[in-house]
Amino acid sequence: MGDTANSKLAGPIVLLGRILFSIVFVLSSIDHFDGHDLAYATAAHIPLASIAVPIAGVMILVGGLSVLFGYRAKLGALLIIIFLIPVTPMMHNFWAVTDPRMHEVHEVNFLKNLSMLGAAFLMTQFGAGPWSLDARKTSSSASAIAKS
Repeated sequence: MGDTANSKLAGPIVLLGRILFSIVFVLSSIDHFDGHDLAYATAAHIPLASIAVPIAGVMILVGGLSVLFGYRAKLGALLIIIFLIPVTPMMHNFWAVTDPRMHEVHEVNFLKNLSMLGAAFLMTQFGAGPWSLDARKTSSSASAIAKS
């Protein structure tokens, strides 16, 4: 494919990527407020779980929506990074799990979180891309400068 074909596909492909990336955070934020994740974090002996879980829920909801709509997506991705860095080893410490089935579940979730962490790091550098509120803001600012 030539550059023209790639640029025509960039908008919808990046939008689809943002949707697929953010949906896990937006949907899982619900569990942070219904008591499910609080019980899980308490059972895992997470310090100050009653405070940390709701704060984490707000972080991933705001971060996920920010990425989804592409509004201040670099900041939204940073919120997701701040969430994932401690949660990944604390909640999915597969190396300490002796039950083979649960070991596998936690290892898969640990690796899934690492891949999402990598995507979030990329987003902090490259932003939301085309078809985002950030791109719209940038293009309207460029138009205003060009008209003056």
